[in-house]
Amino acid sequence: MDSYIVFCLFSFALLSHSNLLNRCCRNRRTKAATRLSPLCKALLTALGLLLPALSFAVDQAGETGADPSLNLTHHWSGYLIVLLFAIAYVLAMLEEVTDLRKSKPMVFAASLIWVIIAGIYAHGDMTAQAGTAFRTTLEAYAELFLFILVSMSYLNAMEDRGVFERLRVWLLNKGFNYRQLFWITGFLSFFISSACNNLTTALLMGSVILALGKNNQRFVSLSCVNVVVATNAGGSFSPFGDITTLLVWQKGVVPFGDFFSLLIPALVNFIVPATLMYFWIPKACPVPIEESQPMKRGGIVIIVLFILTIITSACFENFLHLPPTAGMMMGLTYLKFFSYYLQKFPPGFLHTALDSARYESEKQVEMDLAIKDLTVVKDGYIDYFGPMKIMNRMEKWEHDREEQLNEPFDVFTKVANLEWDTLLFFYGVMVAVGGLSFIGYLELTSQYLYTGMDPTIANILVGLASAFVDNGTIMLAVLTMSPDISQGQWLLVTLTAGVGGSMLAVGSAAGVGLMGQTKGLYTFTSHLKWTPAIVLGFFASIGAHFLINGRYFIE
Repeated sequence: MDSYIVFCLFSFALLSHSNLLNRCCRNRRTKAATRLSPLCKALLTALGLLLPALSFAVDQAGETGADPSLNLTHHWSGYLIVLLFAIAYVLAMLEEVTDLRKSKPMVFAASLIWVIIAGIYAHGDMTAQAGTAFRTTLEAYAELFLFILVSMSYLNAMEDRGVFERLRVWLLNKGFNYRQLFWITGFLSFFISSACNNLTTALLMGSVILALGKNNQRFVSLSCVNVVVATNAGGSFSPFGDITTLLVWQKGVVPFGDFFSLLIPALVNFIVPATLMYFWIPKACPVPIEESQPMKRGGIVIIVLFILTIITSACFENFLHLPPTAGMMMGLTYLKFFSYYLQKFPPGFLHTALDSARYESEKQVEMDLAIKDLTVVKDGYIDYFGPMKIMNRMEKWEHDREEQLNEPFDVFTKVANLEWDTLLFFYGVMVAVGGLSFIGYLELTSQYLYTGMDPTIANILVGLASAFVDNGTIMLAVLTMSPDISQGQWLLVTLTAGVGGSMLAVGSAAGVGLMGQTKGLYTFTSHLKWTPAIVLGFFASIGAHFLINGRYFIE
């Protein structure tokens, strides 16, 4: 009994759907599980939710042959593998403290895990099974990697062309008051994050908030909390908005169109806490910061190509029944061909009346700013050099604009600038948990979550756990188990895992990124003060889902 409880604690309940367990061992563990006290069951469930389990390595039993794989859950190698994974994940979580990139310990641990597994299987003359299991996990990672590669390439290209900077400057030039900016940045975060990753969206809105609220800490703090909630909520209703929805869609659990049924619940999740915070936002107007920022050549076209790529990916999945990754890779060729066009043809090629009108508009804006900043008469003093200063400023603007428009664009440079540390981290975790699933640690906790309790409660617990652990990893844990639940429950867990990270500042990449960007103006404590309001929005969104999407719960 004691050894079994130790096993439960060491396994960290890595939430996997696995048919690889030896039947007699599985029966013995099931009987022992029935003798656990309620406290032990609760502890096991909590640990199973708090440790992420990234793996698509399911259904391996049918692929690795008729012979069952070895059950190493009570073997010294099994305990060593769990310990290696736990140490590597803790080191990854302490990245900000140790300055050790999170991918390094995780990839190293993943490699050691499969070295141990392969060694055990080689000793038993079963190397083919281990090799097949590893390739199954690697194939799942390859699909995820290529999908993210294309998405991040487009985002980097749009950033290079000044798309996000143009949006920031547009907001700065409109002269909104603090309360208006609170809602504007919130709704922009919500809808932008449905296509962009939440970290990019949060940092974009964070730069606007800091620029306009640098003299008002309350506005910066509350607006950052609002942006974190909005970005996580916005990503939960779009297949491309967040790693959680992306992986659910790639797994084929929820059809493309059904994700958008979460739009209203996601809006509720964002609006409820935002409404409560709104009354604490100051009514004053910030000092507008006027500047001109033209978008570089090709920016609009790249936005259109990204939308076309998303449509292509959806068509590949819905009509051709091919993996969405295949459509995304085709979409990458759109960007590559356009990169060729930008390199080979000068800016004046295919010049249109719209380009001329945009140029004249931008020039007039800069002229107005120059006249405003370099007035000829100040307090009765006549600056006879004023017109010359204005002329010099416009000449500099023309020169800078021409340099920006002629700046070379190479799509492979954008690929090279991807967040490789994050991609390699995902490799390490997926491969490591693929190994943990293969040796048979995870079926018992799977039974506790979705067989031993109501799936609604289990899905709510998944959302609460995502406040402590990355929501993408939590979602992948549920996908690994592949529980037999209704479409409505799959949508519910997608929603809760997506928005649950908003409860704490460290619960999502958006919160962590904003804490680093604001340098003390937005902190863990300032976010924690509004956790009750965010929790209220969390449960309100669940209620809205049951109210609006009740048809999906019918088996």
